[in-house]
Amino acid sequence: MARVYNFSAGPSMLPEPVLKKAADQMLDYEGSGQSVCEMSHRSPVYDKIIRDAQALLREVMNIPDNYKVLFLQGGASSQFTMVPMNLMTKNGKADYVASGQFSSKAYQEAKRYGDVKLIATSKDDSFSHIPELDPKEFRPDADYFHICMNNTIYGTKWHTLPDTGDVPLVADISSCILSEPIDVTKFGLLYAGAQKNVAPAGLTIVIVREDLIGHEMEITPTMFNYKTMADNDSMYNTPPCFPIYMCKLVLEWIRDEVGGLEKMKERNERKAKLLYDFLDQSKLFKPTAKKEDRSIMNVCFVTGDKELDAKFVKAAEEAGFVNIKGHRSVGGMRASIYNAMPEEGIVKLVAFMDRFEKENA
Repeated sequence: MARVYNFSAGPSMLPEPVLKKAADQMLDYEGSGQSVCEMSHRSPVYDKIIRDAQALLREVMNIPDNYKVLFLQGGASSQFTMVPMNLMTKNGKADYVASGQFSSKAYQEAKRYGDVKLIATSKDDSFSHIPELDPKEFRPDADYFHICMNNTIYGTKWHTLPDTGDVPLVADISSCILSEPIDVTKFGLLYAGAQKNVAPAGLTIVIVREDLIGHEMEITPTMFNYKTMADNDSMYNTPPCFPIYMCKLVLEWIRDEVGGLEKMKERNERKAKLLYDFLDQSKLFKPTAKKEDRSIMNVCFVTGDKELDAKFVKAAEEAGFVNIKGHRSVGGMRASIYNAMPEEGIVKLVAFMDRFEKENA
């Protein structure tokens, strides 16, 4: 069976060694005589799986002891509500930057729960860059300051974090988690949907500083309360068992086969450079994100002709490069080159794009 090169923005491809190991253990996980898909989440066997996954995430990301690691459900979009309900409770204020579609959605959702200020947005420029910030606009009495670190749809990334002083910085890192080292201590809270770099869809990771837990609004549902989940080690109810198991395997792959996040960053930067270098010299394809804000996870580009874009997407799929069509809201093309995408996939894509350009010049 020939596997395609899957450039999907998520759910995305997973490392082949991880998929093979999961396949080998599908019917019998480590001699238990059962699949992870069917075992009780209260069993000693599964208890070890989830604890190992949490410990591995702490090790790989170098998460300090004063942060809780929560494995939740509901996707990153559930955090658009959970963050304000749990954190916007001291002064009832929060500052947001809208640098893409998901940070804009987070801002709109947070407005339902308090005094939310839009510090800056790059919407008028089609989110093609990270907006410039005026620190004078930051409110020192805000309960937190929210950003989306990597913008999946528009292919931009925060390369320099805002200095928010004593105000906790909160970041959606769904499409860049585990792609490079992150200094967790610079944040009050990090959250991510797992389906891009970590595991199959269904798992949401929250890394939250302990002092920010336990101050939730009275209206906060039990299932949306970080304290509930922290006090129960993410096992208040049945967790997303299989994605957590897959998360464990991916973390083992990063640690043992890749060599950690520094090595992962080198791999990812090398892959991105191959694609951006081609785009920068191409006479047909043009990258859409401003150079200084480019993502190394999501590379967005266009030809400038919608019909030619569609022709390229169709030809790419026929050649084994799938899910390269841009998000429905912006069109064009998008190559999501997450951790599991091998460098070989980028080399072959660039060669294909070069041939397409010559044939359609």
